[in-house]
This record gives sequence, structure tokens and C-alpha cells, in this order.
Amino acid sequence: MTDVKRTIHFGMLGAFSCGSTEEEKTGNSALLGKMGKKALSFLQYLIVNHRRHISSEELIEQFWADKGSNPYNALRNMLFKVRNLLKAMFPDQEAMLLTLSDCYAWNPEISLELDAEQMETFCLKAKRAAGEEQCRLLGQAVSLYKGDFLSGNDADWARNQRQYYQTLYLDACKTVLPLYYKKEQWMEAVNVCSQAYTVDFSIEDFTAYQMQALIALGQPEQAVEKYEAFRDKMLQEYDMPPTERIEQLHTLAVGLHKTGMDDEDIFRLVCEDEQDSHAFFCTFSTFQSIVALERRHMARSGQPSSLVIISLGREAVPTTDGRRLEKILLDKLRTGDPIARLEAGSYILMLTGADTENARLVISRIDSAFHRTYRNSGAKLTYRVAGLGGKES
Repeated sequence: MTDVKRTIHFGMLGAFSCGSTEEEKTGNSALLGKMGKKALSFLQYLIVNHRRHISSEELIEQFWADKGSNPYNALRNMLFKVRNLLKAMFPDQEAMLLTLSDCYAWNPEISLELDAEQMETFCLKAKRAAGEEQCRLLGQAVSLYKGDFLSGNDADWARNQRQYYQTLYLDACKTVLPLYYKKEQWMEAVNVCSQAYTVDFSIEDFTAYQMQALIALGQPEQAVEKYEAFRDKMLQEYDMPPTERIEQLHTLAVGLHKTGMDDEDIFRLVCEDEQDSHAFFCTFSTFQSIVALERRHMARSGQPSSLVIISLGREAVPTTDGRRLEKILLDKLRTGDPIARLEAGSYILMLTGADTENARLVISRIDSAFHRTYRNSGAKLTYRVAGLGGKES
């Protein structure tokens, strides 16, 4: 019968910790607090390199390269200090750190478990996985990141490792967020974005996906607050405004935060009065998300909404007449009515709160405005209307 190795957990991401149980971690934290900065860094270096033998020359080069006195004596004193600390933290474990032939190694009867290495393993496995398994592995990797690698250690070797694990973490976040978005796991997306934003706020994905998730959760006011914080920080740090992608999400959030449309809004929409607001022009993928959200709202409110596909016809000049139609759509529809380009000369839009009859009145108004404004255009507008979730007409 073989003895089972003892496994000791070391937390390297965020606050440095030693121990496999909360009780051990708490007790060991007090002991670590009494260590000098250099001794603590020395211990951490040994832990990070626990899979190999470490020579005396390497340790001296790392910790006493600038000392003219006896570095070997300083190394012996440091090892004595660290071994005493390990004995105090793990009194039931004998000879944790071994001296071999001019090198040092951890006792092979002990298994060291590092959260940083666990995160790295999950990330590497996720690259070879797909679908649910990839999402699961990336979620586990991201959850392990409690802060920067050995954040209190400013030694060169620690800074290099810190950059590596931070990049690994940020890449994992950027990869898992589209997966959460596709699965509509909004709370998971919000949690990932909140943490990742504190590591590198300038990565646009973290603000964009968080705003999208908050909108999908029915919290557009929080999405607006997120936008304002991001905008202020970008202007302060880089003197740059948010990109169009973020601005479009902000426009959507503001529109959803306003009071819903009633019959009077529909009447104003189909009458000839000029509108002060502009519609919301977005990418097709964003349009799909807005439609999905509107379906949820419809299930609760019971109000109708319609989709319209409008095309310029074969006689149109796609570039010129396309710009003209976009201008008419932006001017004549309401703030928050989303529009997306399908192809050259073809657009899809959603009329929130409008049934198919009212939608046809709106398009008739668009058609009249287009030909009244651009009398020489050869475009002949055609359209199809469908109730959201209903039949085409």
C-alpha cells in the first residue's frame, strides 16, 4: 500500500495564501505577515518553481546579485528562515524543502497546488474544446482569477509572471463572453465583465457585453450608468470618447429607459409632423439582440410590434439612394426604433408598439417623404411587414 501525497494549496492570484483549508490559510496569514519582504519573495519564488530543482547560483542571481559580501552565507540564512516558516505553518509535515547536490527541491511526498497553474490548465484545455465544454472550462479559469499574480511582489520575476497570467485571464474573458451571450447567460456575463473591467477597463468588450447583458436583464438604467463611467474614464485616461459600438448601446439603453409607447405615440408616429428624434441605426447582430429583447417585453406587456423589410428596387443607385433612404428613416422614425442594413439597398427595421396596420401607415409615410424629398430618384420602395412573432403581410 502506497502513502497518499499530501496536497497543499497556494493562492497566487490576488492575496498570497498558504493552506488547503480556510483555517490553515487564516493561521498562516499571520505567520506570513511577520516575514520580511525579501524572505516572502524568496518563498514565493520557490513555490512558483516547485516543479524543478533550483540551483544555488540561480537563487543568488535572483536575490543577491548586487551584494558584494558572502551571498552563499546569505542564501543559507534565508533557507533556514524559510524552512522554519514552513515548519510553523505545516507542523505535521517533515522536510518540505530538500537540499540536494548544490540545488534545492520540494519534497516529492508533497504535492503543491497553485491556483495560477490551475487557471492556465483550464485555459489550455479550453483551446482544444468547443461548445458547452469550452464554456465550462473558460468559466472555471476566469473564476480563479481573484486579482493580479502576487500583486504585492514588485520583483522583476514576479512582474513578468504577473503580465503572463493577466494576459491569459483577459483572453479567457474575451473568449467566454460571446459564449455567454449566445447562451443568454446574462448574470455570468455581468460578473465576468465587472471583474475584467477592473483589470483593464480600456478593453471595449467588457463594457459592451456588460451593457448588453444589463439591457437584456431589463436594467437599461444600469447600462446607462456603466456607459457614463466608461466614457468619463476613457476621456480622463486617453482623451478619447467611446466608440460607435458603445454609443449605439447607450442610445438603446436610454431609449428603453424611457416610458413605453402608448396610442398617442402611435398617432404621432403616423402623422405628418416632423420628429425631433432620430432612429437607432445598428449592426444586424445588434438588431437581432434588440428583437430578442422585444419578444421578451411583448410576452409581459402584450403590446404589438412589427418588423419591416424595405428595399429600393432595381432602378435605384444603391450607394446614393441608400444614403437617402437611411436619412429619411433616421429622420422619420422615433428614437430607439432600430434599423439595420441587410444588403445594398435593403434594410430591416422594428416598430415597437405598432401592429401591422400601423406599420404599413408608417412605411407609406416613409415612401411619400422619400419621393417628395428626392424627386429625381429612380428608386421604387417595396416593403414587407410582419408582426413580431406573427404572419407576413
